[in-house]
Amino acid sequence: MNLDRLQAGRFTSGTLDIAWYEAGNPEGPPVLLIHGFASTAHVNWVFPGWFKTLDQAGYRVIALDNRGHGESDKPHDPEAYHPETMAADAAGLLESLSIGSAHVMGYSMGARISAFLAIARPDLVRSLVIGGLGMGMVDGVGDWDPIATALRAPSIDDVSDKMGRMFRAFADQTKSDRLALAACISTSRTLVDREDLARLSMPVLVGVGTRDEIAGSAEDLAQLIPHAKFLDIPNRDHMLAVGDKVFKAAVLEFLANVETGDLT
Repeated sequence: MNLDRLQAGRFTSGTLDIAWYEAGNPEGPPVLLIHGFASTAHVNWVFPGWFKTLDQAGYRVIALDNRGHGESDKPHDPEAYHPETMAADAAGLLESLSIGSAHVMGYSMGARISAFLAIARPDLVRSLVIGGLGMGMVDGVGDWDPIATALRAPSIDDVSDKMGRMFRAFADQTKSDRLALAACISTSRTLVDREDLARLSMPVLVGVGTRDEIAGSAEDLAQLIPHAKFLDIPNRDHMLAVGDKVFKAAVLEFLANVETGDLT
């Protein structure tokens, strides 16, 4: 997609300035995209082709840079990054744009935020796509404290943990605010209650790569949600599944079925 076609804006959520982006058909069904940890709207959604894919399908495409990321404000206080608070940012964006409800898709941390949004504000969520996070949403995804430590280290040369080095290298490459990311990873991993998932009434699609060692089972998570389907994204790990063509095709089919009411 030609980046010149992207509209950009900002809105205030609490005391923070949050950046957002929009493209596509302004009269089309709105889709809100919520990116993952240490990423941005551009890295998760523009560069892998999601904006182009949804634009061509006739949707109004909206994404935000989560607090601590991209062009949004970046507090260093871990208390700023609870997923309930980040979900409130997403709700505030929809309300600021006078959008009564939207299809919502999140990837990894963004999937967790999307779930908290759907639980707190089901009126705003017409359908939900959970990408890159399966049962890890409920059971946890392991110890991420070494990632916070790696982000706070004076140099990547001081980091020995494999996962920590990977995220530190990515943060250095993208010139991210490492202290903001360390604060974010410290408190954004709140688990989602099974009881809350069981109360969701909107259609849900859960997609996870078959080589994803972080997310947990898509099928097991879908079984906890009344109107959920799952997709195993073939031969993709956590980093590559987000832009996969099989994932895109499944999401387009899912959204079209929600629009027509054909959810059999």
